[in-house]
Amino acid sequence: MSLIPIFDLPWWGIVLAILGLTHITIASVTIYLHRYQAHRALDLHPLLAHFFRFWLWLTTGMNTRAWVAVHRKHHAFVEQEADPHSPQQRGINKVLFEGAELYKQEAANRETLTSYGHQTPDDWLERNVYRPFQNYGIVLMLLLDIAMFGIIGITVWAVQMAWIPFFAAGVINGIGHWGGYRNYECADASTNIVPWGILIGGEELHNNHHAFASSARFSCKWWELDIGWFYIRLLTVFRLARIRRLAPRLRLNVSKPEIDMESARALVSNRLQIMSRYARRVIRQVYQEEKAKADSAGRRLLKQGRKFLHRSDYRMDQKARQRLESLIQANSSIRVVYEFSQRLQSLWTEKSMSYEALTKALRDWCEQADATGIEALREFAREIRMYTTAPAMV
Repeated sequence: MSLIPIFDLPWWGIVLAILGLTHITIASVTIYLHRYQAHRALDLHPLLAHFFRFWLWLTTGMNTRAWVAVHRKHHAFVEQEADPHSPQQRGINKVLFEGAELYKQEAANRETLTSYGHQTPDDWLERNVYRPFQNYGIVLMLLLDIAMFGIIGITVWAVQMAWIPFFAAGVINGIGHWGGYRNYECADASTNIVPWGILIGGEELHNNHHAFASSARFSCKWWELDIGWFYIRLLTVFRLARIRRLAPRLRLNVSKPEIDMESARALVSNRLQIMSRYARRVIRQVYQEEKAKADSAGRRLLKQGRKFLHRSDYRMDQKARQRLESLIQANSSIRVVYEFSQRLQSLWTEKSMSYEALTKALRDWCEQADATGIEALREFAREIRMYTTAPAMV
């Protein structure tokens, strides 16, 4: 007796079905587990939240508390020895190809669950179905796939089972801390893998997420696409979601006459955007000017040291520091803009400094920057007085 599937699809229909099913799983991970449960960046309607929880039980067997706890610990100890899955500590191959095993190992740590698994579901279903019968969901998914697609449903199921372990546990946790581009020099090795977050629901924009972990939106530049954010906005239209937090937004008030305490507050809350702005408007401009007038030896030094001028100290090895030192010793203008960038960053790292003291220090920084005679630096100093605080806009 032959098995008659519910859906008699051609090969390309099966491929589309796989992409659709795995995409629902990816959306469940990024919206429910990551942005909602782990970081509380949004609220979800209880029925939608339970759908995501049920779907993840079917397609991954993952426990909400365990996933959230492991992820929060990753943020708490990012790139340190206690980080559950840092390629900087464990090697890229280990995390890329064995990321799921690293997750399971940390999820079995009771101390991790106790310390980082708070405010996760602990209702009757969690205690009596999802947690004790964690693997029953994926068995049920296998039976459903066979019923829907026939014997080829086993292949559909196998792809579903491999999708999250490879793309989420492997690619995001591995490549997302190893290779790609960075918008912000936060104190870790996180990268944006690609600017179009579609295949993994927006998780591709991993550097943006580490810069603003509590933001419901991962895209920061106009040319970046976060499909998870698109879904969240769509859910808000139907009142199935409510956005709680977004990345701070730098605002300029051209009518502000001088640096005041509001400027200081804006500097602190928008520090990563401001340093990114400094890299583009000051360091890059001065670099281009110095390159245009340098001889061949000077251009070689500039080329060798360029990428280290705005790289965080954490991400520089001894060779990188030597190249940077050679460049700033050989070029006085580059040395000045680099030293001013370090001084600007030091203003918000001083924990004991009051906003009154910070305002005065910021005024001094701007006065001294203006006195350098470097036009890009002077323009940046003049812009600082216009910084203002404003709530993030949806």
